[in-house]
Amino acid sequence: MKKNYRKLLITSLVLVYLVILAGAVVRMTGSGMGCPDWPKCFGYYIPPTEESVLIWQPNRAFEKGQMIIYQEALWAAKSDFTSDNSLDLNHFEKYTKHDYVLFNPFHTWTEYINRLAGALAGLAVFLTALFSFFYWKESKRTVFVSCMLVFMMGFQAWLGAKVVYSVLLPNKISVHMLMALLIVSFQIYLLTLHGKLKNFYRVSAKIKIVALIALVLLLSQILLGVNVRKLVDEQIRLSGYENKGNWVEALQNTGFYVHRSFSFLILIINGWLYIKFRKYKTIPKSMYGVLSMIFLEIIIGVLIAYFDFPFLTQPLHLVIASVLFGFQSSLWLQSIQQETGFDSQKECVVSHQY
Repeated sequence: MKKNYRKLLITSLVLVYLVILAGAVVRMTGSGMGCPDWPKCFGYYIPPTEESVLIWQPNRAFEKGQMIIYQEALWAAKSDFTSDNSLDLNHFEKYTKHDYVLFNPFHTWTEYINRLAGALAGLAVFLTALFSFFYWKESKRTVFVSCMLVFMMGFQAWLGAKVVYSVLLPNKISVHMLMALLIVSFQIYLLTLHGKLKNFYRVSAKIKIVALIALVLLLSQILLGVNVRKLVDEQIRLSGYENKGNWVEALQNTGFYVHRSFSFLILIINGWLYIKFRKYKTIPKSMYGVLSMIFLEIIIGVLIAYFDFPFLTQPLHLVIASVLFGFQSSLWLQSIQQETGFDSQKECVVSHQY
């Protein structure tokens, strides 16, 4: 059962990353309002594929909550009923969470798939929490953090609803994204806690501090990127999704230049960490992951800035940043592991003084 816990933990982490990818695609395609309500989609568990489903029809059975579009507004059925030959709005109530009423089947199903991925990730996190109780005697911390992740996923779902009700307010989207990174960091913590490591690295205080600084700088870089994305969103609102050439105007500002320059600072500080680790026989795999993701991020950033946002570069930029955050978190956690962790496999501990 304990082996299954780690497998579930890895599965849940992968699924959370898939949700981040799906969310990035939703934002790239402007599909965030594809489902105007939450948790259902136009009042349906499986959303419509044609607008005719959202148009009132005589002699049609409606279930409570199912919506129609009428007079440029959404109307939800108050209860189960079958319509007569003429529209009677007494059977409906106007949807007042917001006034967004457009239906686009592509947007609807893109957002719906995003929600399904979120539900699947939530289920995996819940199962992980259940299996964590097999560690109750050895590590109550494992149980506590695993259960806390369940509540964090619930809070993240609530934030998702708030994003929809705000009609995709950029600040709320940013908080939604940062919450996803927080979830990833706790999952990485649990994986580090239960990692099948052959060595413990007993590193110097300097390396621990620099690894933490690198993590803080990366988080700051992500926040800068979120701010740049807000400017791009505003440009999209003004010029539309079809005019990608105009989006570049959003990058001609101080915030973007700071974001671009910051990437080199992060590369330098992680390069220093790599040099320090290289003096010893084993370099943490997370170190290789960090450097690989940094180079990929820089390449994709260049493509976005100088080649008018090529297809899929936006979601890839976000997902790779999230993966980089995971590797950077893992690197720091491994550096302090001898103080906070335990070896679930009871392997021989080998100390290295850095």
